[in-house]
Amino acid sequence: QVHLVESGGGSVQAGGSLRLSCAADEYIRSRYCLGWFRQAPGKEREGVAVLATVTGTSYDVDSVKGRFTISQDNDKNTLYLEMNSLKHEDTAMYYCVLSGYRTCARSWSDQGEYAYWGQGTQVTISS
Repeated sequence: QVHLVESGGGSVQAGGSLRLSCAADEYIRSRYCLGWFRQAPGKEREGVAVLATVTGTSYDVDSVKGRFTISQDNDKNTLYLEMNSLKHEDTAMYYCVLSGYRTCARSWSDQGEYAYWGQGTQVTISS
C-alpha cells in the first residue's frame, strides 16, 4: 500500500512563499519518480514538477521555472516543493504523485503516468 501524505498548504499573499511536503513512506528511499500536480477550480490537472530520486533529474512546467524548486530528503522519506514569488494563478489543490517507475518519463506531465496520488493540500494566493 502506497501512502503519500501532503502538508504545508495554506493561504498567503502574492509574492509570498510556501513549502509543501510529501511524506512518502519508504518510496523515496526505494527511488522512484515522484512529483507534484495541481488542479485549479474549473481547470484540468497540471503537472508542476517531478523528480527522479535515483538520478536527481527533475522536470518542471514553464510557468513555475525560477520560482518553484522540487527536492528530496531521503533520511526523512520526504519530497518537497519550495514555492517562491507566488502568484494568484498558483492557487490550486496540490497533489503528490508517484509513478512507480525509477525514472521520470519524457511525458512526465501526463497524469496517466502516475499510479499513486495523495489527498492533496490546498494553496490559496490572494492578490
